[in-house]
Amino acid sequence: MIRQVLALIVKELLAVLRDAKSRMVLIGPPLIQLLVFGYAATFDLNHVPVAIYDQDRSAASRDLVARFLGAPSFQLVAMLRSDRRIDALLDSRQAQLVLVIDRRFTHDLLTGQAAPVQAIVDGRNSNTALLIEGYANTILTDFSLNWGADHGRPAPPAVLDMRARYNPSLSSRWFIVPGIVALLTQVVTLLVVALSVARERETGTFDQLLVTPLRPIDILLGKGLPGLLIGVFEASVIIAAAVWWFDVPLRGGLLPLYLGLLLFVVAVTGIGLMISSLAATQQQALLGAFLFMVPSIILSGFATPIANMPVWVQDLTLLNPMRYFLVIVRAVFLQGADTRMLTSQYWPMAAIGGASLVAAAWLFRKRTV
Repeated sequence: MIRQVLALIVKELLAVLRDAKSRMVLIGPPLIQLLVFGYAATFDLNHVPVAIYDQDRSAASRDLVARFLGAPSFQLVAMLRSDRRIDALLDSRQAQLVLVIDRRFTHDLLTGQAAPVQAIVDGRNSNTALLIEGYANTILTDFSLNWGADHGRPAPPAVLDMRARYNPSLSSRWFIVPGIVALLTQVVTLLVVALSVARERETGTFDQLLVTPLRPIDILLGKGLPGLLIGVFEASVIIAAAVWWFDVPLRGGLLPLYLGLLLFVVAVTGIGLMISSLAATQQQALLGAFLFMVPSIILSGFATPIANMPVWVQDLTLLNPMRYFLVIVRAVFLQGADTRMLTSQYWPMAAIGGASLVAAAWLFRKRTV
């Protein structure tokens, strides 16, 4: 019986790899998405358009302006002579930050008073506004410390010395690219597995499988294992690209990473087999796969923290295998986590995988009876 199951696995792999369109689906879109997410999806800000209204026009204010213009995060779009254009620049999105330096800026610095600098930020995108505010505050704090040291002024009573563990440069690419391993592995595995049985039904060859000596469980194994192998292969390619192309450090070992990957692919394979068992056509299988994928990505913590979601939504994410694998892949890449540290993430995926495979076997048997 094992030989017959292996023959079915080979048949399924050949059916996928011989078709030019299937090969393109497996190779082209994942690579394109990897490049798009790796380069375009970033939380870092570069070349933020800034307008400056310097009412003081002193050496101190020019030094502060030079610090802003010398930072790669900001790009000057206008030097204002009055405050009349501020609203127009922000409304038209020509500027996301307007820096207003008071005319008493140098006087206040020399007399030891607070020297206010107004930063007007476009708040229509709150995340971007918070990042801009953080960048501007860093430059202002650095200017204040240097100016005080140069002029013999006492340093501020408390200075924030921030150290970021696991990601010293705070590069968002280090956060996003490991997540792409989970995202694209799920997409490819789910599509391959979900289309497997539906393709047989649509082409009329499924009935021929039923009259063979193969049991329903054997057919499920023959349909599920090729998707599992393809998913692991896709993930390996993306992991290699993350390390050698995007320079994301892999601080942990391959054992905890691939143990989590195997459990994740098994869970996704079980879900794909459930969809494939219910679908009568490939179109239905595709719709079922995307119906699962979109909420699973949103509820995984890929882009937004799960802790920020409502409590009932956080409880719903416990049924999502991608939630657990994202924790694993990011912890292994950036933190160097081992299998002992990730046990709490392994067993929920194993439980989801076991439950989904049992449910898929039951649905498959019900549809074949």
